Amino acid sequence: MKACGLVFFWLLAIRLTAQEQAVIRWESTAHDFGKVVQGKKVEHTFKFVNIGTASLIITNVEVSCGCTTPKGWPRDPIKPGDRGEIVVAFNSTSKYGLQHKMITVVSNAINQEARQLTFTAEVVPVPDP
Repeated sequence: MKACGLVFFWLLAIRLTAQEQAVIRWESTAHDFGKVVQGKKVEHTFKFVNIGTASLIITNVEVSCGCTTPKGWPRDPIKPGDRGEIVVAFNSTSKYGLQHKMITVVSNAINQEARQLTFTAEVVPVPDP
C-alpha cells in the first residue's frame, strides 16, 4: 500500500510540474520619482516579460490610494516570451513629504512576488515666486 501511495504522489508531482504556467519577470518592481513639486502629476511605466509556458492574463491592477491611477495594462493574453507594460500615474495634489505607494497586479502568474509593485516620491512644496 505504501508503494502505491508513493507512486501516486510521484505521478502527481510530475503532472504538476509539467503543467503550463505563466510567470512574470519585471525589469524593476520599484520606482523612485525623487522630488515631486506638490500638485504635479507624474507617470512611470513598469515593463515585464512572460517567461512562463502559458499565456499571462492580467485581470486587474489595484492601487492603495486615490492619488495613484493605473492608466493602462494589456487586456489581451501575453504569450510566453512576449513583453508588456503597466503605466501608473501619481497625482501629488494634497500630498506632502515622503510617499510610498503599492500597486497590486492581479493575474494568473504563479510567482506571487510578481504581484506587488511600488513607487516612492518626496512631495515638496511649490517654490515661492
